Order: sequence, then structure tokens, then C-alpha cells
Amino acid sequence: MKTPMLLLFLYILFVGCECDYIFQTKYTDVPVDHFSYTNNHTFKLKYLINDGNWSDNGPIFFYTGNEGSIELFAENSGFIMELAPKFNALVVFCEHRYYGTSLPFGNLSYTKPEYVGYLSSEQALHDFVDVIDVLQKSKYGSNGPLPVIAFGGSYGGMLAAWIRLKYPASVLGAIAASAPILQFTDLTPCGIFNNIVTYVYASTSDSKCSDAVKLFWPSVRRVTKTPEGKAWLSSEWKLCKNITKDEDVENFIDDISNALVNLAMANYPYPSTFLGDLPAFPVNAICTKLKGFKNCAQDDKKFLSFFGNAMNIYTNYSGKAKCNDFGDVDGLSTSGWDYQSCTEMVMPMCSESTDMFENSAWNFDKYAAGCLKRWGVKPRNPSEVILQYGGKNLKAASNIVFSNGLLDPWSGGGVLSNISKTVSAIVIPEGAHHLDLRSSNPADPPSVRKARKFHSDSIHKWLKKYYQERMYDERLLVNLLMK
Repeated sequence: MKTPMLLLFLYILFVGCECDYIFQTKYTDVPVDHFSYTNNHTFKLKYLINDGNWSDNGPIFFYTGNEGSIELFAENSGFIMELAPKFNALVVFCEHRYYGTSLPFGNLSYTKPEYVGYLSSEQALHDFVDVIDVLQKSKYGSNGPLPVIAFGGSYGGMLAAWIRLKYPASVLGAIAASAPILQFTDLTPCGIFNNIVTYVYASTSDSKCSDAVKLFWPSVRRVTKTPEGKAWLSSEWKLCKNITKDEDVENFIDDISNALVNLAMANYPYPSTFLGDLPAFPVNAICTKLKGFKNCAQDDKKFLSFFGNAMNIYTNYSGKAKCNDFGDVDGLSTSGWDYQSCTEMVMPMCSESTDMFENSAWNFDKYAAGCLKRWGVKPRNPSEVILQYGGKNLKAASNIVFSNGLLDPWSGGGVLSNISKTVSAIVIPEGAHHLDLRSSNPADPPSVRKARKFHSDSIHKWLKKYYQERMYDERLLVNLLMK
């Protein structure tokens, strides 16, 4: 199974209330390579800004963009916009390089290793710092530098934590939601992700749901051994892309694996549209349709028809789709993340007999060979991110809140306990993937409301200290000048 997007990763973001927030679209020139003095090339990085709630000296709420178009996150990031009036905050969503329209080499950006080679978290963090510097030097910072609070979910949450770690002079604090900063070599067992996914399916009202999923893999492999079987499955499931060869079978299996993961990540207590039109608790909805699977388990075609009918909830819950596509999600870039996972973001994943997926051991050499085939590069060091950002060694950090929902597969690689007095962890037992960053909803469980209050209280504490120290410094300067 490929590394799930998040996607990333993917990556799920928050659609609670469909709120119409107005943003201005702006661009700034940033270096293609921040770490070279000989490469003077620049490109235009997009960011979105809302100053409707901002007043003098109010903070900047800065969202560190994910692996997709920044509009996708800005349109669906209700919690940040809900907080802005309370703090008189300027809200900024900054796009990650190589995603959306922030392409250093335009349409050629992914075509050659020498073009795509500038896609990294390290380069992206420097982009964000450059945008913050532009804002500080603009009209917003005319009365002095503004405190910056970083926000992010999933990969964006990782970036929010890392920008506070690496650039504390630019960012005062960070809310890092569902940020799997420990999902790396030797930090987290490779099987924990799929174990959590399995738990989400097994904990529904039909506790045998994960058993039904486990039967799917051998059934689909038996049926698709022949050309006739491939054609039958394509027709029966009304696939947008027909399965004609063995490679197609592997891609289809990967797509179904990722679809099941996405459903767990987006298992919100109300309908959502971020990963398509999904009902409330979509995992429960799938599992309800899989009840009675044992009645057809002995006949592969009957079982696959039964299973496919359930999976229509993922691809065609609205009933508007003319065919079923289990592949890429609109607005997210699987290509960009695949490249990143082949360089610095090596997140070991494996499946074991205790989970509902096909057994698959983690093999770094095989993984690296696949990267070399697809991109012409392979990871230099599977621990590169750990060396760069510290891994579990966060005691020197400050002003970071890590939040994780225990129903989120990525929580296995998240920070689940306090690191220090200023690096906190908050757990949301009923939460899926960064539920706390979504807009408020009447169906929200008490634990997510508690998490949001903790975020707000933490930001208030950071800002209060910042403004007190700033006033002290100003008074001290005045006293010195008067002597």
C-alpha cells in the first residue's frame, strides 16, 4: 500500500460550516533556492489575506500551507476565522511551493529532477518566513512588529510546529493539529497507522466491518487474474478508468486502500465535502452497508458487488457521479507529496496480520528503488527529517500546542503527552483528522470544544506575555533615553 495522502496527508481538512470568508489574493517573489548565493531565480508565491478583523498591533494568524491549493484550506478553515475577531487578528493563508499555482517553473515544475528538486519543507519554511517579513514591513507592521501565531493541520501542522522550532524570532507560537512529526524511522512502529484505521472500522456498530474489508483483497485478486475478470470488475463497479492489466489492479488496490483511510480520516460527526460529498460518520455508513457480508463471502463476484455498493458512499454519495473514481482528490497533489516522501518525508508504513489490510512489510530498499524509478532520486537518509527538526527531542522548544484525535490514523505518529510547560499536547478521544481546526458545529463532541478553548487560552497567554514584554522594553528604552 502506498503512503496515504493526507493526506497526507493529505493532507484532510475541515469542513464544518460552509462560511464565505473573503480573502484578497496576493503574491510575493521568493527565491527558488533560499540556500544558494549563486542561484538568483525567483518565483511568485501565493498567499491569501483577510484583514476584516485586524486592528493596530493585532497578531497575525498564519496558516502554513499543505500539499494542495491554498484556497482549499482557506475556504474550509473555520476555527481560525472564528478566533480572529477575539484577537483582532490579521489572517493569512500561505501556499506551499510546488502546490496550487505557486510553481517555481510553471508547468515544467515536475518534469525534471533539476526543477522539482527545490520542493522541500526546508525551502517552504523559508518561504513562509519571507512572507511574514513582507507583512511586517507593510502597512500592518507600521507601528512595530506584530506577533505571529502559526496554524496548520496534518503536514501543515508539522510545518507550523517546525517553523516555531526553526524560526522563533518570526513566529511566537504554533497550533499544530494532527501533526505526525514522529511518523518517521525508529520513532513510531510502522504498523500503528493501519492498526488505528482498523480500530476505527472495528469500533463501529458492526464490529465485524474490518473482517469484511480483510476479505476484499484476496477476492479482488482472484477475480482480476483474468482479462474477463478485469473487465467484469470495471463494469460492475462503474469505474472511470477500466482495469485492463496487472498494473491497473495494483493501482486499484492502492486506491481502495487510500479511500478506506480517507474515510477514517474524514469520519466527522456531520456531513462534509472536503474529500467529496460524504455523510456524517462515513465509516459507520460504509459498515452499515457491509452488514451481512458473510452471506456472499463464498462467491467472489457476489462479494465484490456487495462491497462495491458500499464503497459508492465514498465516490457517489450525492448520486451525481456518472462513474466511480477512487483516485486523486481535487485540490490535493499526490505527485508533490510522492516526491517529498521520496526525499525527506520517509514515513515507514507496514500492514500486519492484526489489521484489515493486505500484509505488507516495510522494506526501505524496495521503497527507495520505487522512488528512483519514479523520480530519479531516492532518500539520502531515512532519518533526515529527524536530524533536521529534532524528532522527539523537543525540550528546547516552546509555545507549541499539539492536538490529536484518537480516531485519526495519524495520531499514532503524533505528540500525545506534554513535553514541557510550554509544549503541550491535547487529545480528542472522539476526533478524526484535525477536527479541532474545522468550523464549529452543533454535532461537535465536548472534547473538541475543550481543545479549541485550550488553543484560544494558549494563544491568549502567549500574546499577553509578548505584549507585556514589549511594553517593558519600550519603557526601559524611554528610561534609558531620559537619563
